[in-house]
Amino acid sequence: MPQILFIEYDGTEHRVDTDAGRTIMQAATDNLVPGIDADCGGECSCATCHVFVDPAWLATIGGPGPQEATMLDLAPERQDTSRLGCQIEITDAMDGLVVRLPQFQM
Repeated sequence: MPQILFIEYDGTEHRVDTDAGRTIMQAATDNLVPGIDADCGGECSCATCHVFVDPAWLATIGGPGPQEATMLDLAPERQDTSRLGCQIEITDAMDGLVVRLPQFQM
């Protein structure tokens, strides 16, 4: 069972156990992680599940697809490591993944 570490903007950490096949957004909402609103329910149409992937994990996670990149353009704090949690499907290889939450989602 992969474990994901969510770090809020203020440094508060949330370690959650989740199942492979779920998304980062689902893992956060299933475990009541603050700052992941998931307003669109995972349809890649709002950017309220915006996360910053720890740079050490970028090769494992990969980059955003075209639709996700368009939605990320609407995110006020977009960075090179930005992804939408609804578009990252968790695999067993992601055990220990670290994602940070933007300030605007507090």
